[in-house]
Amino acid sequence: MRIEIKNLQAAYEDRIIIPHANLVIPEGKITMLIGQNGCGKSTLLKTIARILPARKGEVLLDGKNIKKMAQKEIARKMAVLPQSPIVPEGISVKDLVGYGRFPYQKPMSGLSRKDHEIVDWAMEKTGVYDLKDRKVEELSGGQRQRVWIALSLAQKTEILLLDEPTTYLDMAHQIDILELLKRLNEEEGATIVMVIHELNHASKFAHHIVGMKEGRILFEGKPGDVVTKENLRDLYEIEATLLEDGENTYPVCIDYTRIGKEKNRKH
Repeated sequence: MRIEIKNLQAAYEDRIIIPHANLVIPEGKITMLIGQNGCGKSTLLKTIARILPARKGEVLLDGKNIKKMAQKEIARKMAVLPQSPIVPEGISVKDLVGYGRFPYQKPMSGLSRKDHEIVDWAMEKTGVYDLKDRKVEELSGGQRQRVWIALSLAQKTEILLLDEPTTYLDMAHQIDILELLKRLNEEEGATIVMVIHELNHASKFAHHIVGMKEGRILFEGKPGDVVTKENLRDLYEIEATLLEDGENTYPVCIDYTRIGKEKNRKH
């Protein structure tokens, strides 16, 4: 499913975060949004999901403006995993994942046999089926994140939007989550869009990277094309040392210096 952003302006009340943006998200690929804190990454993700209405311009799903779509219709096309989602107290894993079937339920009806099959499939796909009867609040951070991804999978959408899914996780669990998302992209053909802070994770796992600064799209493209010393200087104000990985497939940042601080030391 194609996501297209045209002449977008996004704001919180009178504070404009994204003054003007045009972007096409590659279909069936993993796109990662990178940039400094407060640059508009999460705002862009929320606007794509219609959590935040666009001030100007439009977001199109296969050519259709999301403003003209019912909320349940959007939920059948896009699943959204926000930053630090709140877990209802005492809820089990299988019941939380079951919430993903809400867009397909009729009023006053429970989960159907098909719904239960999809919930089981989502838990198996994310490796949390054996935890189905555990309370979510008892799980580790990495396990909880897998449960939330299972909930998103249970929506059976073509698009998955995630806001910093690896935040607060240690390195091993970050890799686990990113490997999981990579498999979902490869096996299910899902279009995945996520906000991420770790540059090397973006280089390693993304097909497409979008660099944002002060609400504007500074660059976009394949990791090997856009993760350059020049772009990182503009995006993060750092002087980076880059090497290719062992198989020469993506760039790796092995060292960096803050440009402003370096200048101050010289004086």
